[in-house]
Amino acid sequence: MNIVTLLPFIVLIGAMFLMTRSAKNKQRQAAQMRDQMQPGTGVRTIGGMYATVKEISEDSVLLEVAPGVHAIYAKNSIGAVLEDEEYNRIVHGIEPDETEVPDDASSLTEGDAPADEKKIDLGKEAPEAPAVADKADESGDAPAKDAKRDGDADAK
Repeated sequence: MNIVTLLPFIVLIGAMFLMTRSAKNKQRQAAQMRDQMQPGTGVRTIGGMYATVKEISEDSVLLEVAPGVHAIYAKNSIGAVLEDEEYNRIVHGIEPDETEVPDDASSLTEGDAPADEKKIDLGKEAPEAPAVADKADESGDAPAKDAKRDGDADAK
């Protein structure tokens, strides 16, 4: 026989070997995951239901699906064993402790300032008009210097 006629059969047998090997590897990982289950562990079934493990027997698991509601499932129906933080986040809506970041820096320096330090007011205040007792003011004519200052204030 020619090697060219046997080549498709060899490739087919090799592909089948690789597919069965990966499937067995996935089954082994799933069995290890199910062996990690303990009473009190949060799980997700293959149907998408979240529950807490109460008892484990050889082929079945007793799950608490709601407070006081228990159901018996086959071990093979457990899709994932969840970490406590993930289970609480999904089922109870409890977020893990996160550090709170302030919106501004004022809370970071609140207790650091010395008590006797005088605070500076950065707000704008209206300047007070100087009192000029000139004869020119009484007549209604303003001096040239004062007119220039008024123009500068208007420009700002």
